[in-house]
Amino acid sequence: MNAPHRSRPRASRPPDRRTRDDPRQRGYVTAETAAALPAVVAVLALGLWAVSAVGLKVRAIDAANSAAIAAARGEDAHAVADAYLPDGASVAVSEDGDLARAVVTAPTRPLGPLTPPMTITATAVAPLEPGPVR
Repeated sequence: MNAPHRSRPRASRPPDRRTRDDPRQRGYVTAETAAALPAVVAVLALGLWAVSAVGLKVRAIDAANSAAIAAARGEDAHAVADAYLPDGASVAVSEDGDLARAVVTAPTRPLGPLTPPMTITATAVAPLEPGPVR
């Protein structure tokens, strides 16, 4: 009759070593890359969107600060802020008691027409400088 089947213990290999001739491991890198690539692209696009939005916010803050200081000195706030204004932005200047307030509003689509529109707003306040009565 048949003798009981005894197998020899297999030589164990570390789990991270794979041989080139192992048919079970063929194409695993391609499949994992194909599955992860959309997520990588989405994260990259989100990062670019955030950097673009923050850059626009910095420009709006600079424009608001310049406009508020110019208004506090009695200068033309719109002319001073134009150097810092992003495209399509507007400046509103007002005086509240002894303060000059400038508000910059900039509509934008950071990555073009594929992203939703957003509005960036920056406000700056400066004390009015002493001088002639306004």
